[in-house]
Amino acid sequence: MSEVWIYLQVFSIIFLLACIFIALTNTWNFRKLGTYKEPSSMPCVSILVPARNEEQNIAACVVSLLAQNYPDFEMIVLDDDSTDRTWDILKALATKGKRLKVIKGKPLPQGWIGKHWACYQLAQAAKGKLLLFTDADTRHHPSTLRQAVAALQAENADFLTALPKEETKTLGEKLTIPIMAFGISSFLPVKLAHRSAWPVLSITVGQFMLLRRKAYEEIGGYKSVRQRVLDDVALGRRIKAHGLQWRIVDASNYISCRMYSSMQEIYNGFGKCLFEMFGKNIFLYIPIWTWFSLVFIFPVVVLGLALSGANVSEAMVILALITVGCSLILWGMSHLRFRYPIYLTFLYPVSVFLWVLMAMRSMIITITGQITWKGRTIDVMEEQNEEEVEESEELEEELEELREKTP
Repeated sequence: MSEVWIYLQVFSIIFLLACIFIALTNTWNFRKLGTYKEPSSMPCVSILVPARNEEQNIAACVVSLLAQNYPDFEMIVLDDDSTDRTWDILKALATKGKRLKVIKGKPLPQGWIGKHWACYQLAQAAKGKLLLFTDADTRHHPSTLRQAVAALQAENADFLTALPKEETKTLGEKLTIPIMAFGISSFLPVKLAHRSAWPVLSITVGQFMLLRRKAYEEIGGYKSVRQRVLDDVALGRRIKAHGLQWRIVDASNYISCRMYSSMQEIYNGFGKCLFEMFGKNIFLYIPIWTWFSLVFIFPVVVLGLALSGANVSEAMVILALITVGCSLILWGMSHLRFRYPIYLTFLYPVSVFLWVLMAMRSMIITITGQITWKGRTIDVMEEQNEEEVEESEELEEELEELREKTP
């Protein structure tokens, strides 16, 4: 049995060395916003912000976006049936800026997830050649829009997503939130992802999505992902599936976002989407999280047993030390790049353990239909494939034409 564990640790070391190589290449290939030349042209951009119960965030977000030093943009914020002071704050802000338009969302129709319906309405109201979807809890440097358009043009992209600086204040946030940046920088070979047409080889961050209107319309817009919990990931994959150009950049020096402020919010937030990220495939999901546990937690357990005097072979101890050393290098690279406290590097087994718990919870609440978000129950329906979605939309359009022709 000990030989099996030794082989597993050898594979873990190989895996970690591959991840370190990816992280090193991403030092250059995962480019930072602000490293591109000035945009050659500045087409009109529609900044689109859905807001539901965001009274704590919306003012700072809107003010930062209205302060953009980009010459041609409009900003539309949709109040998605908020029950707090969001709408009152938006109305007050609208009187101070001509670029800002605030609208009330229409009632949520059956078959739609709330945020997706809000984004669909925003796109319908937009006039720009470029569409920027961003969240109400984000904050933007005045040059964010200019630099994002520069990146979109330089990369000849149809769709640009950006990873913000995910702010953390409480210990729970510090132990969980940084793993998002860690995952992208360590597991996604950005250069290969840019060149590959394989939809799965992409990670889209919904906090910032800039895309050409033509591309948005070609992939079917939010209507095509109305049943997908992870709308951002689904949109990015549809871009690739349609042969369009998807790109990701590091915007941690231009955009910030505090996603959640408590462990309860963290568990609820990631609980609604983790299982979905893996296609709700149990046979893929459980092995992946088991592997992460073996790579990042098991070697620490081995060393703990050895220190406590348990009968652990010398080979296992040596391999565990090498594995932990590689893990520290990998986590340290991510924390240094994204400016997280370096002491968190030594707490990576705790971070992974918390994520494994969240992953299992996400699977359970998704299967049992217990996903809720911002006071709404999310109906996770059996998803249609792309062909079925397009056929359904064509039928809807034909029916609409028939209704118009019928006297």
